[in-house]
Amino acid sequence: MQNFFSYQITVDDLPQAEQHYQLRTDNEDLMKIKEILKVPSVKSFSSDIYLKFNQRQHLLKLWGTATALLTLESVVSLELFDKEYKTEFDLTYDTEATLKSQREEEEELSINDNTPDVVINGKIDLADIAIEQIALVMDDYPRQEGEVFSFKSEFSPEDDAKNPFAALQKLK
Repeated sequence: MQNFFSYQITVDDLPQAEQHYQLRTDNEDLMKIKEILKVPSVKSFSSDIYLKFNQRQHLLKLWGTATALLTLESVVSLELFDKEYKTEFDLTYDTEATLKSQREEEEELSINDNTPDVVINGKIDLADIAIEQIALVMDDYPRQEGEVFSFKSEFSPEDDAKNPFAALQKLK
């Protein structure tokens, strides 16, 4: 069991009717999410998640939105700035599948993006799912709007074209 922002659901306890969950965070949760996402600060984080469990087909449908206001560090200027992320998601879980059976099925068939996720130990964590969805849409190299990285080499391109080792001579 994890000791950070968590909202675990036991799948077998879910009714057939559609369920709605609203995840909201306090300051302590925001600090822990900051550590998970490895950002300077998380100012807000929330998620609305809907679940529909079909026991006959052993499928759990999960959909919703996740929203976060993050403080990021620009890779260009190294200045901190705030950016809001909002993402919609739609996931399916196979409640009877195991990691081993899923691997065997993928080997038999071609790998399919629509393969349902596996429920581990009969539980899913809605907070983990929401955090993961934000992490998936975050910029790999964040920069403020309008910032452009420009690079000027101290070596001239003509030198490199004539002799590829000329640039090494300048380093001495």
